[in-house]
Amino acid sequence: MNGTTLDFDSKYLVLVTGGAGFIGSNLCEWLLSNGNRVRCLDNFATGKKENIEPFLSNNNFSLIEGDIRNLEDCQNACKDADYVLHQAALGSVPRSINDPITSNEVNVSGFLNMLTAARDAKVKRFVYAASSSTYGDSKGLPKVEDIIGKPLSPYAITKYVNELYADIFSKTYGIETIGLRYFNVFGRRQDPNGAYAAVIPKFVMQLMNHESPTINGDGSYSRDFTYIDNVVQMNILAMISNKKEAVNTVYNVAFGERTNLNDLVGLLKENLSVFDSEITKVNVIHGTNRQGDVPHSLASVEKAKNLLGYNPKYSIEEGLKEAVKWYWGNLRN
Repeated sequence: MNGTTLDFDSKYLVLVTGGAGFIGSNLCEWLLSNGNRVRCLDNFATGKKENIEPFLSNNNFSLIEGDIRNLEDCQNACKDADYVLHQAALGSVPRSINDPITSNEVNVSGFLNMLTAARDAKVKRFVYAASSSTYGDSKGLPKVEDIIGKPLSPYAITKYVNELYADIFSKTYGIETIGLRYFNVFGRRQDPNGAYAAVIPKFVMQLMNHESPTINGDGSYSRDFTYIDNVVQMNILAMISNKKEAVNTVYNVAFGERTNLNDLVGLLKENLSVFDSEITKVNVIHGTNRQGDVPHSLASVEKAKNLLGYNPKYSIEEGLKEAVKWYWGNLRN
């Protein structure tokens, strides 16, 4: 990630929960490449060993195989840590609808365990993955941080509860917290497989295999798709900011533009056709709208720009070029 440096007088130990996951492993990589010590906590429910394989030989990297639902694991992971980047969660709206209890155990009870352990270990700051799903049925666009609606899924409820707990812990115990509401993140190491795979890697895999991707609905639903390097930048800025007014709050993490699903498939075909021209001939199937889906999502990133100096480098077009290169090199059968 260009343009962001850690201006530390000494090396700090950063705990990345869910560090073997898509976003977590990219954070681990950036932190290590910039001279920091990194401790990863993961139970590999959704994270993958291969994501952190390159780090295991690095003396500045350590792995704790544990579960955030276990308070003792959280305490061990937080010991002597200076900062926590909390990414561990069970994502996916459909997964939460199918199994709300497990989503709640991981995303709420696990989150509370981590907050408590971080407080007791006196970490400098607790930066956590929040979600754009918190905006729920709010109709206004773009989404601004202080105006939300009612949640539309169990997953959205869990992520909103995270924000409430973080706010109370900041006010009650004095721990610094920052929540990052991610908007449809994509990029290298994002898993294309499984029932709850994100739309971009899933579509890429299908198109590379000349299979027709299925769009839920007529393709008019739109999202603020956000490349991974923008997200890494935001996490680092949230971690190191020394502005008093920048902490104990939440931020949107996005690029600030929206793309509908029909246009998304067109961009994917265009980028993949560089490697295989036959992909342009693959047809798209339209299915039913998915339960709990928000029709349109677009973020205002003005708060992040003003308070943290956020400067997202990658639009969806630029991000997809980078992502497709990685997908083509790593995901082909």
